[in-house]
Formats: sequence, structure tokens, C-alpha cells
Amino acid sequence: MTRLLFLIIILAAVGQMTQTMYVPSIPAMADFFSVKSAYLQAVMAAYLIPYGLSQFIYGPLSDRVGRRPVIIAGMVIFLVGSIAALFSPSFEWFLVATFVQGMGTGCSGAMCRTVTRDCFDGDQLHRANSLVSMGVIFSPLIAPVLGGYLSSAFEWQASYWFLLIFGTLVTIAMMLKFTETLPKENRRHERVWVSYRYVLGNRRFQGYVLCLIATFAGIAVFEAAAGVLLGSVLKLDPKTVSLLFILPLPGYLAGSWLSSVLAKQIGNTRVMYLGMLAIIAGALAIFIPGMAGLVTVSSLIGGAFVYFIGAGVLFPAATTAAIQPFPHHAGTAGAVLGGLQNLGAGLATLAASMMRSEDQYSLGAVMTVMAILVVLSLLWVRHSNRHDTPVLV
Repeated sequence: MTRLLFLIIILAAVGQMTQTMYVPSIPAMADFFSVKSAYLQAVMAAYLIPYGLSQFIYGPLSDRVGRRPVIIAGMVIFLVGSIAALFSPSFEWFLVATFVQGMGTGCSGAMCRTVTRDCFDGDQLHRANSLVSMGVIFSPLIAPVLGGYLSSAFEWQASYWFLLIFGTLVTIAMMLKFTETLPKENRRHERVWVSYRYVLGNRRFQGYVLCLIATFAGIAVFEAAAGVLLGSVLKLDPKTVSLLFILPLPGYLAGSWLSSVLAKQIGNTRVMYLGMLAIIAGALAIFIPGMAGLVTVSSLIGGAFVYFIGAGVLFPAATTAAIQPFPHHAGTAGAVLGGLQNLGAGLATLAASMMRSEDQYSLGAVMTVMAILVVLSLLWVRHSNRHDTPVLV
């Protein structure tokens, strides 16, 4: 379990670190490409949208050919995109390279959910998802710290050199150490649309997917906007931005740990309601000062801390509940979860990049809308038929 989870976490870390490592370098990148800092929010959208869409291919494909070939192919695509990003002559080409990176790391988004379902069930699956969830959120929040130090010591390209080297090492590790988790006798060769119809026909699954989309979109919008607000509006230096950026991290880690512990005591459903309340409180803590046209470190980071606690509670609980009924369609279910989750986050950050960035109003508004969607999604689950999709044997 330890080796498998370590490999899955570092695989996911490549994709997650690529998402945010550039944040402290936003002012320098804006100067280099001669664009406004606000336009750099489009980088995250250009990454997350293909990161989400590609998972719809990787998931069903992995149900047919196995997890290992899909992982290796995706990582090779990522390495090509990373090289292109380093040598992009313009902002437009940089966005294209970022798009290719997202297409590649989509394999990690799908497989980090799928492989755990291959190997675990019940409480063990929840625990495994909690550990993977900690790694998935830890890496994009710690990445800006490293990116901040690299951009201060060198140029902004240093972050992308790091991603290229790290991605290469992870690719080699997956080639040498990852053992296939889907035996040939368990692989399915049904038509892709049949698999998707089976998974998406489950009403509870629909609700959990919406919950995860909304929760992650709130995090992604914060990650995209916080760098602009802290660096370009408050004029803080890259190191300070990177340090403030990771302050919500302990909240997420605590939430993930609590999710696994509390699920055994009060049940998965009540755990998700607790996470929902924290998400609402965190979003409002950012939105209310934003309505007055303010940008304050205390409300921005404090609100994010509370929101991240809720996200840490919700992610493993909702992921486990969503994927549990599909032992024979884990790749497809994982693709839908990861694909729609990241696609929704990409669209949310794209919308946020078009809003005003002089204060935290837009960020707070988007995060509040996401909190409302979480409430609606859990109400949808509550009123769904509990036996709408039988488990195949």
C-alpha cells in the first residue's frame, strides 16, 4: 500500500504542481510576454480544461488496455509540453504549450482515483483516498513556495525547468516501479458510450460529481486569483506571496484527516454536511469584504483556510461514495470525476479571469456560487434513489 500510494501521489503531484508553480512569477511573466497580469489567470484555464477533457479518454482507455500504458503515454505528452513552454516565443504559444501539458497530466488525474479503486474497498478505500487527497492538494499549494524561491534566484523559466526534471524522474519511476493494477481478465471491451451511460445513469454519482466540481472550482479560482491580488494589487514580493499562498494548506490537511476519522464515527453523509458548512463560511469570509471593494490578507487567507478545511473533508468522502459502486468501471468513473471536476475548475478560472481583479469581490462571488452548488448537489444526493444503479459482478 505504501509504495503504491507513494507512486500515485507523486504522479498526481506533477499535474498539480504544474497548475500553480508559476503563480509567484506572474508579474515577471507578464513583463516577459508584455501582457497584463490579469491575463495570466488564463494560464490556469488553458491547463485545467485539457487536463479535464483528456481524462475522458484516459479513463475508458485504461479499462481496456490497463493503467500502466496510459500513465506512461500521458507523461510523455506532458514532457513535450514542458519543453515547448520553456521555449515559447510569445504568450499565445505559451498557452498552447500549457494546453499540451494539461493533455498529458490528465492521465494522473484519472489514474489517482482509478488505481485506488482497483486495490481497495470500504474503509480502506476512504483512507487511501484521504491520503491521496492530501498529496493532491499539498503539491499545488507547496509548489508556489518553491516557484517563489526559484523565480527570485533565477528567472521565471526556472519553475518550468524544475517541472521538466521532476516529470522525467516520475516517468522513469512509473516505468520501473509501477505494477499494473488491472489484470487482463478484468479489462472491459464494451463500447465507451455504454460505460459512460452506465456510470452517469447513477443519480447519486451525478450529485457527488457536481459536489466535487464545485468544491474544486472554488479552490482553483482562489489559486488563480490569489497570486494576482497578493502580487499585483497588494504589491507583495514573490517570496511573501508564496508563503501566504500555502497558509490554507494545514486546513486542507486537517480536513482530510478528519474526513477519514469522522466517517467511522458519524457516517459519510454527516461528514459531507460538515464539510459543506465550512465551505459556505470560508466563501462568505472572502465575499463580504470584497463587496466593500477591499483586498485584505486576513480575509483572503483566513477565508481560504476555512474553505480548504471543508474541501479537505469533502474530497475523500465524496470521491469514495461516488466511485464505490463501480468496481468494474473504475477507469470510466474516475475519468468522469476527474474530467468534469477539472473542466469545471478551468471554466470557472476562465470566467474569473474576465472579471475585475482590483479587489476580492469577483473571487468571493465565484467561491460563494460554488458553495451554493455544493449545497444543491448534496440535496440532490439526499433525494436520489439509493438503488438506481446495480453493481455489476
